Amino acid sequence: MEPRWTKNVCRAVLWSGCLLCVMFVTGPACAITIYADSEVIVQNGTTAVLRCTFDSSEVVTKATSVSWSFQSNQPDSQYYSAPYVILYFADGKAYPGQEEFKHRVQFVGDINKKDASLQLSPAQFSDNGTFFCDVKNPPDVSGTQGRTELKVVQKESLPQTNTKIVILAVCGALILLIAVAIAACFAVRVIQNRHDYEGCTSLEGVSSEAPRPLKKAESSREGTRSTGPSGPLQGPVIYVQLDHSGSKNSFHKMEPVVYADIRKN
Repeated sequence: MEPRWTKNVCRAVLWSGCLLCVMFVTGPACAITIYADSEVIVQNGTTAVLRCTFDSSEVVTKATSVSWSFQSNQPDSQYYSAPYVILYFADGKAYPGQEEFKHRVQFVGDINKKDASLQLSPAQFSDNGTFFCDVKNPPDVSGTQGRTELKVVQKESLPQTNTKIVILAVCGALILLIAVAIAACFAVRVIQNRHDYEGCTSLEGVSSEAPRPLKKAESSREGTRSTGPSGPLQGPVIYVQLDHSGSKNSFHKMEPVVYADIRKN
């Protein structure tokens, strides 16, 4: 017969093994991670959107719930002592909480996209404080809440964009483009005029070189005339004027009149 203590040891070992198997098979539940904007600044009387998203290893189902709470930073507010639930969302429906926020809060997120954002409209100065976003997605039910500090300010307190700098930058860009266009047109005009001038110069050179053989002919005629008998010219005198003209685009240059004498032998 076995001792009683041996049976107790075997039983304890068996229960420990079963517990370890259950722990390894099921595994520990992962904590849900919630993300929210740390600070949101809006103008009084406008719409404020408090963004909140979450990350969970479990599939989102109808059991997923979202709760938004608010704690004021003003000592004279009824929400100063502790956070109060202002909206609860579950099974596809939103349930506003406190009367002051009942008609001003709206769930604008999408649970299927892991978005649990809240809209507050219109924002009031009494809304200055901290908003808490808490999401439960069973079995992911543990996690740190998202915290958003809301600051409701007047229009003058909002960070203003320097419109003068923007306008000057735009005007400067336009002036630069116009200057570049004018410079390009001027450069094209100069190149075209230079090309035309070079063409005219070449034509004038050709026309100026053409009459040179005529001068030689005149000199030969003068030599013949000087060797011939002197005396009064007889017979008709024919006046010939040569016109050396080039193409239609060339310049016309009139040559000196050449006289041809025909003597009667």
